[in-house]
Amino acid sequence: MLTQTTSRVLEPSDLDAALAVLDRDPVTNAFVTARVQVAGLDPWRLGGEMWGWYEDGMLTSLCYAGANLVPIGATPRAVRAFADRARRAGRRCSSIVGPAESTAQLWRLLEPYWGPAREVRAHQPLMITDRVSADVAPDPLVRRVRKDEMDTIMPACVAMFTEEVGVSPMAGDGGLLYQARVAELVGSGRSFARLADDGKVVFKAEIGAATAQACQIQGVWVAPEYRGRGLAAPGMAAVLRYALSDVAPVVSLYVNDFNTAARRTYRRVGFQETGAFMSVLF
Repeated sequence: MLTQTTSRVLEPSDLDAALAVLDRDPVTNAFVTARVQVAGLDPWRLGGEMWGWYEDGMLTSLCYAGANLVPIGATPRAVRAFADRARRAGRRCSSIVGPAESTAQLWRLLEPYWGPAREVRAHQPLMITDRVSADVAPDPLVRRVRKDEMDTIMPACVAMFTEEVGVSPMAGDGGLLYQARVAELVGSGRSFARLADDGKVVFKAEIGAATAQACQIQGVWVAPEYRGRGLAAPGMAAVLRYALSDVAPVVSLYVNDFNTAARRTYRRVGFQETGAFMSVLF
């Protein structure tokens, strides 16, 4: 029994305690919760370590340390402990992302050692809904992407990622991990698109993280030549309808604060801003 304030790498036997922390905010934590529910806390299966912060022997805060560094329910003292562990381990992640307040504190402590970042997005509104607005009719042409359409959807996914993040997902390993992730979403029925008559992707989005309590829409993209035609809102309404009927009772997403057009579209289909994330990109 841990009887003092301390942090450590969690083990598979800590799974129930970790899930209890994640369940305190199932919407904000959906990304990490989904991974933990599938992979447990074994680092090889999880794709990283889960760090825990204990106060008086109780697990109170978490930090996922994998491709992303993600503080979860992190108090100021927990953030300091996680920053110290991350500093000693050295940067292995491609980004730090999480609730804005704790992520900002984590980055202030790590920037002298890990900086400069390629980009800091300090305020990314977190938007949530549990219903589809009656004001926007879902696009009937938006449907699930079939498994035999990987060659069709992949270029759109690469274009979206490159436009959003600023680097191509095909760099490094030649895109093997990214292609595997897209294939996973397609195979699980969580990739959606509208195709033009010539077979080109016009609109796409995915339901990325998914638990029984909440899911998260990601990768929303309209082909450049189709922008300004009013396709985004009906497309999002269609994906939202699928998400609420087939996946979870609450749907979330987060968006860059400077993307006023996207924020307006999401509000039209029923999303409301309830908090903020922050991302530090390397």
